[in-house]
Amino acid sequence: MTDFGMETMNSLKSWAEAAPHLIAVAMGRVPADLVIRGGQWVNVHTREVLPGHDVAVAMGRFAYIGPDAGHCIGPDTEVIEAEGRYMIPGLVDGHMHIESGMLTPAEFAAAVIPHGTTTMFTDPHEIANVLGLRGVRMMHDEAALQPVSIYTQMPSCAPSAPGLETTGFEISAEDVAEAMGWPGIIGLGEMMNFPGVVAGDAKMLAEMAATMRAGKTVGGHYASPDLGHAFAAYVAGGAADDHEGTCEADAVARVRQGMRSMMRLGSAWYDVETQITAVTEKGLDPRSFILCTDDCHSGTLVHEGHMNRVLRHAIACGCEPLVALQMCTINTATHFGLERELGSITPGRRADLILTSDLRLLPIERVIARGVTVAEGGVLTVPCPHYDWPESARQTVNLGKRLAAEDFAIAAPEGANTVTARVIGVVENQAPTKALTAEMAVAEGLVPADPARDIAQIALVERHRGTGGVVNGFVSGFGYQGRMAIGSTVAHDSHHMIVVGTDAAMMAAAANRLGEMGGGITVWRDGAEIAAVPLPIAGLMSDAPAAEVAASAQRMVTAMADCGCTLNNAYMQHSLLALVVIPEIRISDLGLVDVTRFELTNLFKDPGEA
Repeated sequence: MTDFGMETMNSLKSWAEAAPHLIAVAMGRVPADLVIRGGQWVNVHTREVLPGHDVAVAMGRFAYIGPDAGHCIGPDTEVIEAEGRYMIPGLVDGHMHIESGMLTPAEFAAAVIPHGTTTMFTDPHEIANVLGLRGVRMMHDEAALQPVSIYTQMPSCAPSAPGLETTGFEISAEDVAEAMGWPGIIGLGEMMNFPGVVAGDAKMLAEMAATMRAGKTVGGHYASPDLGHAFAAYVAGGAADDHEGTCEADAVARVRQGMRSMMRLGSAWYDVETQITAVTEKGLDPRSFILCTDDCHSGTLVHEGHMNRVLRHAIACGCEPLVALQMCTINTATHFGLERELGSITPGRRADLILTSDLRLLPIERVIARGVTVAEGGVLTVPCPHYDWPESARQTVNLGKRLAAEDFAIAAPEGANTVTARVIGVVENQAPTKALTAEMAVAEGLVPADPARDIAQIALVERHRGTGGVVNGFVSGFGYQGRMAIGSTVAHDSHHMIVVGTDAAMMAAAANRLGEMGGGITVWRDGAEIAAVPLPIAGLMSDAPAAEVAASAQRMVTAMADCGCTLNNAYMQHSLLALVVIPEIRISDLGLVDVTRFELTNLFKDPGEA
């Protein structure tokens, strides 16, 4: 960690260190740094709204909350008039990936702070697949520089499914054990290799054991509808939470087994409404439920919000506002063992507070983090320092050769006039795909895309080791028409290169362009690039301001629509087509993957195959 990173990380003294001063402020013996007067105290411990309260802050922590903090005010105390507004804790995201915002931690923080997010629990497994432990450390170190709390979960699965994909780097149990000693590591990132856990895989169990020996939390990822023996075995392995639920039964099963059910609303995942009924209708104890985003792209952050968006959505789905607020403050803090550190407006905790005039509409009028105003009226008021990303983190796209249309040609079995092809079926607003089949025509020995039936071609291009490898297949659901292609070096989780298109020449052009620009997203139509989003850091992120990246991303979304796409948040669906741990069918650098069986499968069915 840089010296500045250590200084920033340690600038907030521990409760034990600050206690003598906090006591003196609460007693009025010394003045507070900040007093907020005349607000409505939203207490998430008791689920109460208490009008006419003041809050005193010292050394970045709450020192006193009561009807009158006048005894804490000195000549140099900053005084903020709440004017009857609600004082709620800063919002906490329980599970998310900064890289999905296409931003570095600094620019991600700058984007979400005005929306009231003051704490994030992040899993940088995207960069781990590209740069390994070194990349995780870079993310960790930039996170430590920020004016809000960004905790890092050490990635657990790179590759996410050993034997089914090849990553740029692999994470080992020794890497996990080493990272557990870093100051900002809060636990283990989502354990995506759930078949490995269920099978008793020694490496997966060693990673979880190292985390538990360090007294930290094991993150879960159980992307299977099987809630029987396999699910029970997965929980027994140590995963403490899960965000892959998509229905009420999933949420209920998780909390009954002692897990936290993390309900997500990201840019493309709409899993809150279908699960929150476990609380609003079934009446289960809400303390085991947490709200999170998982994946939010820059456009969502800039135009719609972050955890404030999730909170509003949960309320709109029928959740009582104070219950929903608990799900993105104290519940999350408690889950990670930080209830005595953050998540509520109570003495000793980090002074993270939002002033808002409406608990349902939730306008974020002022954001305070560690006792400092960090945003007001939707405008960031503090700097978010950048890490000095080395050149090695900016040169990560290695194609090995210049690609041509022939690399994207799909040859039919010899002598075939038609084929039965396996097709990846995109499901709008959800992470799972459908394993479809389609009868396809053969032309001059090749099987082309069929835009008339919404069947485009998909290719996975190896980009870490420069092998020049291309794996081809078919995908349905985007609605692309004409001669087009979209390519991206964001390809969860291995982050090779995904190219989807209707024309092989356009697909080659898109892939070569990504190699030239060092990573990002490019959209081509009729022989020309019509939109691009440069992502020079690991081919995943930009260190440009969020508004600039969001503007480029919006041009990309518009370009996708111009190519015929009508799918909501289609780019997020595009980026997950190589995620070989979520059913039913995906693509990797090793071939087409049947995720229901966790095995490679052929693109074409054999004659007579069921």
